Amino acid sequence: MRSPKDFFKPLALGAPEPVREVPARPSRMIHFFDPSNPKMVGKVPDIAPKVDVLLGNLEDAVAADKKDAARDGLVEVGRGWDSSTGTQLWTRVNALDSPWILDDLTTLVTEIGDVLDVVMVPKVEGAEDIHFVDRMLAQLEAKAGLTRPILVHAILETARGMANVEEICLASPRMQGLSLGPADLAADRRMKTTRVGGGHPGYLVRQDPVDGDIEGERTTYQQDLWHYTVARMVDACGTAGILPYYGPFGDIKDTVACEDQFRNAYLLGCVGAWSLHPVQIDIAKKVFSPEVEEVEWAKKVVEAMGDGTGAVMIDGKMQDDATYKQCLVVLDLARTLAERDDDLAAAYDL
Repeated sequence: MRSPKDFFKPLALGAPEPVREVPARPSRMIHFFDPSNPKMVGKVPDIAPKVDVLLGNLEDAVAADKKDAARDGLVEVGRGWDSSTGTQLWTRVNALDSPWILDDLTTLVTEIGDVLDVVMVPKVEGAEDIHFVDRMLAQLEAKAGLTRPILVHAILETARGMANVEEICLASPRMQGLSLGPADLAADRRMKTTRVGGGHPGYLVRQDPVDGDIEGERTTYQQDLWHYTVARMVDACGTAGILPYYGPFGDIKDTVACEDQFRNAYLLGCVGAWSLHPVQIDIAKKVFSPEVEEVEWAKKVVEAMGDGTGAVMIDGKMQDDATYKQCLVVLDLARTLAERDDDLAAAYDL
């Protein structure tokens, strides 16, 4: 049994001290690119300033014979990385049971660890997976002489991972957040859908029959296949003080449904989502930024509440300690985004 007093000590001699809180940086969209594709690597300087997180993907979307090229391409991007834009550089490494994971971690940490913010780990199933990556990163950070720890982000893609989601979140101070991986999770659960995220027209509830007429007209309401999963993920992240994200929405052309799914996740507590195509960047930016009216209302409540105690009536609505704290959540997010986005700063008047 490990003593809680040792939890924030480095796991390797010479490694940087673990973080005690996840840095509060905008991450409304995690934009994926394939570093094995020279054309996409060439577009990085243009697209990086437009996103909160740029992620070099080494895993599923990269063919086996291009794994080395993807890793080398990401190293090239890291060596030319412009940190002044404020954009974070992440990577999704290959799965822990793959033959590429050791080379992924060794190469990236020792070559570009000074600019790499987060390592995303796929198919995490328990705390033991995080412990393995945690120790490996500490050893490599010490070898590379890094002064800050690289954080870890886990993807929930299996039923076992969901069953262990709380222990995964609490496995290491290095944990930054979790993302939903709906396609792999659907397959592992034997869900009967071939969609990547989003709803399904067959998952619905039907209005009760009128006067017992089961053949009569009855309204149906499509339901959200991922509501339980996202809600539990959000609670687990909240318990551990880390950040929850919706993952990919696979139907690139259906921007309307993509925005709906992202908004569902935002309202439940997610801070961002993956963008697989440039068209999804602006959707995520819009959805995961509080609306101007929300920010104005939050400012009004906080100003009226003073120290947050007691209760007041504002525009016919009762406000108390609970609503005050809700408004602080909105204002904290708005201030964080305003520091990065001049247009939002002007719109929010912050």
